[in-house]
Order: sequence, then structure tokens, then C-alpha cells
Amino acid sequence: WDKAKEIGLSLLISPLFGFSMTIILMYIIRSLTKKSSYGDSLFKEPKKNSPPPVWIRSILILTCTLVSFFHGSNDGQKGVGLVMLILIGIVPAYFALDQSFLPSRLPESLARIEQIIKSIDSSPLSASDKAQLEEATAMNQRLQARFSTLMDIPSIPKGERFLVRKDIMVMERNLSEVAKRQDVKLSESEKTSLKEELKKVRKVTDYSPKWVLLMISISLGLGTMIGWKRIVKTVGEKIGKEHLTYAQGASAEMVAASTIGLSSYFGLPVSTTHVLSSGIAGSMVANKGVKNLQPDTVRNILIAWFLTLPVVMLMAG
Repeated sequence: WDKAKEIGLSLLISPLFGFSMTIILMYIIRSLTKKSSYGDSLFKEPKKNSPPPVWIRSILILTCTLVSFFHGSNDGQKGVGLVMLILIGIVPAYFALDQSFLPSRLPESLARIEQIIKSIDSSPLSASDKAQLEEATAMNQRLQARFSTLMDIPSIPKGERFLVRKDIMVMERNLSEVAKRQDVKLSESEKTSLKEELKKVRKVTDYSPKWVLLMISISLGLGTMIGWKRIVKTVGEKIGKEHLTYAQGASAEMVAASTIGLSSYFGLPVSTTHVLSSGIAGSMVANKGVKNLQPDTVRNILIAWFLTLPVVMLMAG
């Protein structure tokens, strides 16, 4: 439920952030170009069948590229995660652990984790926390015994690879939860060290083959190539009552790229469409106020946003 709350907040806040930041950016661009000849070109509706000036085209290509790149970095993670979940579930012998990982990198981290575990006074902990700590200790010892003499990952018997994965992931979860407890007397340096060493150990489970990355990249690219027209027409012509100006398009794209990039950095999933369309709405409001929005389109987008999560949860169930 903690993860569900995190995702819910991310999906709720990102469109609001995109909407408000685009209004601010539009105001800044208008203020900076007010007295220059560029202002007229940026804030006037483009002429039909007339290409934009080279400098405006360059800005638009840059902002479009940034949106495309960060869209791939965020949505790509979802696709890769889903494919890896399927592969690990169906063929755990081959995909539960990274076959190319060098086991010699793990004993030192596991030994450091054991030292930190031993420094924890378990007497003030609750029964469930004690059980978690004991389970993590047993798993750490099993992993140390296994990796101390292991030459490579393929040497682990196929039937045991998923169990090794489980030990690593459950140990990491248990220790992360116990370390957060107020009763646990660990220094900040020890908590940081524990987090870093667990991250190093998780590298053997948190991976994806290059062919999966390539497959998802191509899928995203082909999907955009096939379905771009309807999205572009809706976003460009139906959210507002007037055609997008160059300033509006560039502002919305810059905000969308920044929002999606930051979300990817912090590991938060966002909807590119939510962020970009709310940015376009913000640019319309910045131009001529709320009356510049098309209420029917905005209503349909909002209904789609609110229905998507419960509907897909119901279908998945």
C-alpha cells in the first residue's frame, strides 16, 4: 500500500506540476521577449503551410527530442520491468539472477552487512521485528556460504537460483524495514553503509538483458510512429480553442521533459500524456485565461485519468 500511495501521489502531482510550471515559464518567456522582435514570432499562431524560422525550428526539435528521450527513460522502465517479471516468473533458472555478474564482488558486502546486523541490539525490538532480523541474519549467512567459493552465477544449480534471488530480496526488505525503527540504535553512517552494501548485493537481481532494453525501445518507437497523429491532433488542436503558438509548444515540452526526467531520477512512474496535456492546458490558460480551454476535451481527459487506474486494477484482478 505504501508503493500504491507513492504511485497515486506521483500521478496526481505531476499533471498539477506540469500545468502550473508551464504558466510560470510562459510568463518568463513573455517578459524576456516583450521588447524584442522574437516575441511576435513566438506568441503568434503559426501561418498555415509556412515553415517556422530556423531558430524556432531548432528549439522545437530540441524540446521534442528531450520529451521523447525522457518519455523513453520513464515508460521504458515500466516495459522492461514487466517483461523481466514475466521472464523471471516463467523461466527463473535463466533470468532470476544476472548470469554475467561476478560473484567475487559480493562476499565483502555481505560481510559488512553482517557486521552491521551484529551491532543492532534486538532486545527493545518487537517480536515481529526480531523475527525479521533473525531471518535476515540466516539469509546473510546462507548467501555468504554460497558466494565465498562461487566462480560464476551459472555454477549455481538451476533449481536453486530463484531461492538465491528470494534470499537477497527478502534480506534487503527486512533489513531496510528494521533499520527505520526508532528502537534500532544505528548511526547515520551505519545506516548509509547498510543501504549502499544492500544496493551492491541487489545488482545480481536488479538487471535486464540488452535484448529486452532494445525490444522495449523499438516497441515504444514503433508505437509512437503508428499512433502519433491522433495524439498530436488532440494535444495540439483540441485542448485549447486556438492553435498552439511556438512559445506554448516549446514551454509545455520543456516542462514535460523536466518533470518526466526528475520522476525517472527519483524512480517515480508518471504518465507522459498526463504531464504534456496538462502543460498544454497551462499554456492556454497563460495565454488567454481559463476561457481559452475546450471544456469537453478537458472533461474527457480528466475522466480518462480517473478511470484508468481502477479499471486496469479490476481487469488485472
